[in-house]
This record gives sequence, C-alpha cells and structure tokens, in this order.
Amino acid sequence: MRKLFSSRTVVTIIIAFIVIVGLITGSNWLSKRTNTPPFVQRFSNDLAGGVSRLISVPTTAIGRTANSIGNLLDTFEENQILKAKIDQFAQDKVRLQTVEEENRSLKKQLGLQATLTDFKTVSAVTISRSPTTWQSQLVINQGIKAGLKKGMPVLSGAGIIGRISEVNTTNSKVALISDTSEDANRFAITIKGNSGEINGIITGFNREKNQLIMGQVTSDNTIKAGDLVETSGLGGVIPSGLFVGKVARVTKDDYGLSKRIYIEPAADLGNITTVVVAVSEIGAK
Repeated sequence: MRKLFSSRTVVTIIIAFIVIVGLITGSNWLSKRTNTPPFVQRFSNDLAGGVSRLISVPTTAIGRTANSIGNLLDTFEENQILKAKIDQFAQDKVRLQTVEEENRSLKKQLGLQATLTDFKTVSAVTISRSPTTWQSQLVINQGIKAGLKKGMPVLSGAGIIGRISEVNTTNSKVALISDTSEDANRFAITIKGNSGEINGIITGFNREKNQLIMGQVTSDNTIKAGDLVETSGLGGVIPSGLFVGKVARVTKDDYGLSKRIYIEPAADLGNITTVVVAVSEIGAK
C-alpha cells in the first residue's frame, strides 16, 4: 500500500507553509513600516470593494428606475386631475354663458312686455328648433292650456318674430317671419318714412346678413336707412303697430323696375330662446 504522504510531499507542504507564514510576517512588518494594510488584507479589501461596486451598479440603476416610474405615475395622476379640472372649468364656462344669454333674453322680454301695454301676453320658451326648418318655424312650451290660438303674434327681443301656426295642449308651433317658402303666409308690413307710409309684404330673407327683404315696392316715396318698419294689419290676422325692425339699405331688383328693401329685424332670428305671445288686445271683444 502506497504511503499517504511521501517525503517529497511533506517537504513541499512545509516549504509552502514557511512561505505563507513569511509572506504574512513580511506583510505585517511592511505595513508597520509603510502605514499600509498587509498584502492579504489589502487584496481582500480590494476584492470586497470590487464586488460591492459590481452589486451597487445594478442596485442603483434599479432604484433610479423605480423612482422614475414613481414620478411618472405621480405625474400621470396629476395630469388626470388637471384634465378633470379643465373639463369642469369648460362646463362651468358654457353653463355661465347659457345663463348670461338667458338673462339677457329675459331682460329684453321684460322690456318688450312693458311696451305691449295694449295686449295681454303669455311668456314661453323655445323647446325645439330643427336645423331643416330653422328659418321657417320653432316650437314653444305653451299651448291651449295657456289660451293660445292659431294666428296670434309671437314676439322676442324688441319685435315680432312670427305667428302661431299650430296649437297643441301644452306646446305650439310658430311660423317665423323669415319663412319664405311658397306656402308661407307672408307678413304685411309698413315703412314709416318722412314722406309717408309704404305698405308691402316680406318676400325674402338674407340668412347670411340676418335681414328681411321687402320686395316689389313701386312707391316713389323716399326710403332711407333707419326708417322704422311695423306690421300694417292689412293681412287681417296680425294687428298693426308691432315693431318689425329698421331699414338697413335700399336697392333695385334684378330688372331695375322696383325697389328691394333690406330690413334689420328687431330680434335675432337665429337665436330665439324666450318669446312673448300677444294673446289678445286689452278691451277687445
């Protein structure tokens, strides 16, 4: 059986041990002379420092990434809150504009009622207006229960805007003064000029300029911008003296034979929210 340790092996081990001890002793002696750690300790420290740096790099990166993600989430949440506040602000602004518009309309309505001293009136609100019939009719929230009847004049702003064309129990249709369809019952009007009155009917409507048109006027009486226009009462349905608007300009027709008069209506026909219906004249039987 071979020997566990040969003499050569023993010698090698002894020499290695002596070398290690010598290195340690020499390192300690050198560290005391140079104020530096022993070689073995320095090697261990360097190794530990390198490992620490290797570990710290991904750890630091992960920490920074986590902070960035946290900040991003916080920013997203703040952004959503700010968007919600902006949306609420926009809604409040629209609501305020609507209330202001209603307030202005009601003030005009009160002023209009103050001028209709000869009429019993019923106030109403526009509840429907179709884009396809925007120029010709609208629906209000008063009907038979409020005493409304077909043909009664309807006013808004400072003047007349149409007449009741259909009456239901709780609502009514209003044929607008700007209705220029072939089957429309045209409004009879008169211009109060310095040289006398000029009677006629509304024959058209300029939607771009929101102006009524009085056509086929052959009178030689002088007409100028600013002359007042009222209902003439010649139609037999609408009473006379209801304010329509003012003359905006006077031109000739396409053939140059008659006058074409453009009238600035007293009411904004494109924006009618509240109206007053002249139910009957006070004292009328």
